[in-house]
Amino acid sequence: MRIVVALGGNALLPRGQKLTAALQQKTAARAAAVLAQAIGAGHQLIITHGNGPQVGLLALQSAAGPAESRLPLDALGATSEGWIGYAIELALRNALPDGAIVATLMTQALVDADDPAFSRPGKPIGPVYDEATARLLAEQNHWQVAADGKFWRRVVASPKPMEILEIISILRLVDSGATVICGGGGGIPVYRGPDGKLAGVEAVIDKDTTSALLALRAGADMLIMLTDVDGVYLDYGTRDQHVLGNTSASALATHAEAFQAGSMGPKIAAACEFVHQSGKPAAIGAMDDLCEILAGRRGTAIYPDKDF
Repeated sequence: MRIVVALGGNALLPRGQKLTAALQQKTAARAAAVLAQAIGAGHQLIITHGNGPQVGLLALQSAAGPAESRLPLDALGATSEGWIGYAIELALRNALPDGAIVATLMTQALVDADDPAFSRPGKPIGPVYDEATARLLAEQNHWQVAADGKFWRRVVASPKPMEILEIISILRLVDSGATVICGGGGGIPVYRGPDGKLAGVEAVIDKDTTSALLALRAGADMLIMLTDVDGVYLDYGTRDQHVLGNTSASALATHAEAFQAGSMGPKIAAACEFVHQSGKPAAIGAMDDLCEILAGRRGTAIYPDKDF
């Protein structure tokens, strides 16, 4: 099967752990071991990944330097896409047999400059803080912050991707037999100005939304979003919490209000969008469970209504 596998930021960096280059490579190696098993089983993978913790750290580092040298979010997104893509590619080359073709492609996602998301920042990036620290940093750095579970994080604009500019290149690489790593961090956000020229824009695109768009454009047989939990939970955090197994897109959509916008919400929306438009299944689960998810034994699988 041709499968788009989206590696969540929290799958590549466990919550609460400090981001270092060594830890990033270690978690990439863990991901690569699982991905290599799926490739070895004959599946054709297109791999995307989140960048929330990484781009947030890079933003802090940039802000600590001279004001005139601070990088905008699109440049920081490109930096994180290169860093994480390199880490995953290096780990995959070590996990796959000699001669395997792996390619990381810097990816730009076209957005609408008038997207309402620019006036309603809601995408969490960077480290987690307690509320008092988050509010202090927001005042010092002119950020917007919001609750993310029991912690607080910086939030930025997250416009919807309309097109993936490198889609033809991605498909040519895939058709040549390459395992492609692309769409990192949702892609570098760019818009087309009145003169028709492209320019970067201050934002971080949700990687699950881009992954769903990529899966549709690539004709994928399945979209799998891997995170740090083993599926979609109802009543999460209560004594009644339970993970959903197989479900339909329509049934899952009825629970949409129960999922937080900064965590499981975008995954649910992306999964349902892909399922509705493609008529193919999607799944959400833990990174280490990829092969079990493919076998239908773990995770939450979302099917078209006609197949459920």
